[in-house]
Amino acid sequence: MHSDPLFISVATMSTLYQRILDDLTHRIATGALSPGEMLPSETDLGAEYGVSQGTARKALGLLEARGILERRQGRGTFVARSTDERALFHFFRLRATDGSTVIPQLERQTVRRRKATKAERALSPDHVYEIDRLRSIRGRMAARERIIVPAHRFAGLNQRDDLPNALYPYFQRVFGVTVLNASEDITPLTAPHDGYEDLEVAATSPLFSIRRQAWDVSENLCELRQCVYVAEGLCYSADLR
Repeated sequence: MHSDPLFISVATMSTLYQRILDDLTHRIATGALSPGEMLPSETDLGAEYGVSQGTARKALGLLEARGILERRQGRGTFVARSTDERALFHFFRLRATDGSTVIPQLERQTVRRRKATKAERALSPDHVYEIDRLRSIRGRMAARERIIVPAHRFAGLNQRDDLPNALYPYFQRVFGVTVLNASEDITPLTAPHDGYEDLEVAATSPLFSIRRQAWDVSENLCELRQCVYVAEGLCYSADLR
């Protein structure tokens, strides 16, 4: 058992700011704090939680580093809001081989509700929505996507006719689901490949298959996605830090 006052002080501070972290994350995840809403000042948060301003500042800094909050110079700290631009540059990693930005455009899509498969039960124990999308890149049919989300968190998704090109800002705005982090695996394929006849690709052209898992602010799995792209003229771009 530690009796060092410094150890006790550090441990206590850690417990205090973790409590703020957990509570603010819960309030954001449940919608009690909405995207774009301004948080109280560090002083006011410290008073609310009965901690020092420094402890409150540390908690806010960690939430900002995770992308849950954003600080605006001279204005304050706000719940981060998903935007089309943020979704594109944070979650879409394909670029033209010359380094320029490419923006896939939605051509058509279908949404259906069905039972979760065994592989999808980490996402939902019962039902999911499956979104199938065909998208073009610079005028060519070049992307086929299958997106799986839990039905209990996206109620009525198959009855909506307004699904936009960029889904993550829409998920946050309409369903209160903020996609915060994702991991991806890339596998090369060669055309033709079953199920991707709509892509404008030659018989021996290479394809990218990208599988994604995405998590929300509470670190709950909220999406499974497989995207197949025509590889010609594209590369996968990521900054490694």
